[in-house]
Amino acid sequence: MEVNAERAGATVIAKTEGRVDGTNATEFQDALKNVITPDDKAVILNFEDLSYISSAGLRVILLTAKDMRTANVKFAVCSLSQSVRDVFTISGFDQIIDIHDDQPTALGAVSN
Repeated sequence: MEVNAERAGATVIAKTEGRVDGTNATEFQDALKNVITPDDKAVILNFEDLSYISSAGLRVILLTAKDMRTANVKFAVCSLSQSVRDVFTISGFDQIIDIHDDQPTALGAVSN
């Protein structure tokens, strides 16, 4: 698992590669905390290169979304593969997390 960040104005985009599961969920959470700054107005998790996510990874996303909501920071995920999207749908996360097909769409949504 690897997280690389890029910025688009006051939005941080965290691109996650590989797998997020019980063996590296804490590392994933730490990586997100390291790339998100107090000046960020929006956070997008780009999962284009994420091949697998377990319930431990979903927990990290839920905690991050909760922290962003508390800080009044917009939060979205984008570019989910079908298998990762299925995990979000089965777990009900698609009802509580903003999911977009691609990064430009997500950027447009959090910029409003």
